[in-house]
Amino acid sequence: QVQLVESGGGLVQPGGSLRLSCAASGITFSMYTTYWYRQAPGKQRDMVATITSGGTTDYDDSVKGRFTISRDNAKNTVYLQMNSLQPEDMAVYYCRSSRGSRTYWGQGTQVTVSS
Repeated sequence: QVQLVESGGGLVQPGGSLRLSCAASGITFSMYTTYWYRQAPGKQRDMVATITSGGTTDYDDSVKGRFTISRDNAKNTVYLQMNSLQPEDMAVYYCRSSRGSRTYWGQGTQVTVSS
C-alpha cells in the first residue's frame, strides 16, 4: 500500500522559514516525479514546486527564489524548504507523486503565516 505522509507545517511569523517533508512508503521517490501543491481556503489547489525522477526542479513564479524542493533518496523523502514566508503562503500543503498513470497524494499539512 502506498502512503505519502507530509509533516513540518505549523505557525510561523512573516519572514520566517519552514521545511516540509513528504515521506513515502510503497513507492521509490527517485522513480517518480513529485510535486508540492498548496490550497488556501476557498481557492483551488495550485502546484508550487516539482522535482522529476532525474532531479530537475521547477517552481511557480510566486515562490521562485524563496522555496526549494529537494529529495533525499536514502530517506525516500521529498522536502520543501520555504523561506521568507508571507501571509499569502498560508495554505494546506500537499505532496503528490506520479509515474505514468499512477498518482498518489498525501493528506496535507497546514502552514499558517501570522504575526
